[in-house]
Amino acid sequence: MDASSAEAKAQAVLHGIGFSPSRITQPLSHLSGGWKTRSNLASALCQQTDLLLLDEPTNFLDLPSIIWLENYIRDLDPSTTVITVTHDRAFADGVADELLVLRNQMLETFKGNVSGYEIARLRSYKYLSKMQAAQEKQKKHIQATIDQNLKMAKRSGDDKKLKQVSSRKKKLNERMGMEVSAKGTRFKLNRDRPGWHDSSRGSIDVPDFDPPVRMAFPLSPSDLRFPGALVSLEGVCFDYRTKSTQTPILHDINLNIHLGDRVGIVGLNGSGKSTLVSLMTASPQKSPGGPVPKKGKVERHTRARIGLYSQQAVEELQDMAVTRPRLTALTHLMEFTGESVSEQEARGLLSSLGLVGKITSEVPISLLSGGQKVRLALAKVLWNPPHLLILDEVTTHLDPDTIQALALRLQHYKGAILLITHDRFFMRCVIEGESPKRTSRGDEDESDEDTDSSENSLPESGVVYRLFKTKLKKLEGGMQQYEDMGTKLLS
Repeated sequence: MDASSAEAKAQAVLHGIGFSPSRITQPLSHLSGGWKTRSNLASALCQQTDLLLLDEPTNFLDLPSIIWLENYIRDLDPSTTVITVTHDRAFADGVADELLVLRNQMLETFKGNVSGYEIARLRSYKYLSKMQAAQEKQKKHIQATIDQNLKMAKRSGDDKKLKQVSSRKKKLNERMGMEVSAKGTRFKLNRDRPGWHDSSRGSIDVPDFDPPVRMAFPLSPSDLRFPGALVSLEGVCFDYRTKSTQTPILHDINLNIHLGDRVGIVGLNGSGKSTLVSLMTASPQKSPGGPVPKKGKVERHTRARIGLYSQQAVEELQDMAVTRPRLTALTHLMEFTGESVSEQEARGLLSSLGLVGKITSEVPISLLSGGQKVRLALAKVLWNPPHLLILDEVTTHLDPDTIQALALRLQHYKGAILLITHDRFFMRCVIEGESPKRTSRGDEDESDEDTDSSENSLPESGVVYRLFKTKLKKLEGGMQQYEDMGTKLLS
């Protein structure tokens, strides 16, 4: 058990995944759901085990904690096997030595990480497709000569023609199929295909790809009529007050967001990112109880629409489903938009976000998966494209392919985007303008049929800010600088 060092190890693990000294000593019953999930993760990490199973361990973790967890897993005793299920592509690349890919009810293994797997699969697809096309062309030519010689042999009774037919049929059997072995060496029948088979070589099996996830939501907000900043914060300060204490959250925040801007905000959990968003979106006329800055001012464009996807969006839909167990996504979206959207338009919007068919109109919201609830919440924000789209931890319940599709679509969004996320891949793609295909595969397929014709007009790279100790500071090196800072803190 190693009991003498158990408490020290527990404290180190809890600190590594973000627990402050005061929170470590709190009763478990006083913790929120996210912190309870972290404590469960710490419990698993502290146990001495031969097999460690981690299911979405990065949920609720900020980037420094994710980097710490990567290093912790890499430094584990080699005798411990770790199997992790994760939608965080960068985390998977950081910890995986081998992949177990579940596709078509079968497990496929690959030595390497996610990016390596996608590169290898793409290259294999291209190579085998070319080989298959070349052999199909050769087969047709050989079969045509067989048919021609057979006709001539029947007409003239020439035995030589019949021998040529037999020889070419044998060639079809012996030379058509895989030209390389499983190890990539030149194919040899006696070594690479022992036993009895219907043909001398195995058929060319071109790997199939899962149907690409597509996002086709509207991209263009309405005309503003006159220019100006969508949101402007000047010297904004905000304190969290209770009866006995006053805790500073934001101090001297200055930020201007114009149409078409890309702004990312990173920081530790609890640093005030969501509070900053609340100050941007709260309207004293519409929500009198909303947060008000202690100092400074927040100004909004009089005609600008601000759309917010909050990190509580999925929980709000779950709570609604409890009170209305038969409520469907289609009904809820139409109720939310009033009479502004017809049923056909609502179905089209939900379909563009991946909710299709009976899922929208017959499956209750309570039975939707987390990712499907995210799509519904996005539909509520995007039905009338906002001039400023604010996304607060939108990737939490989404799978990697959907995250990639969403990032690719958001790159062409005509309005401004403010993104808060711990997902390095998503931040680099949406805010810094990196290609999702290059980031995930390591190279880019120029002939990809899914390339959007509008890719030629991608917006310029945006700006990433770090919110730390009440101050908002621009990161000149972007997301890479923040990742380096997190790594340096742990070293």
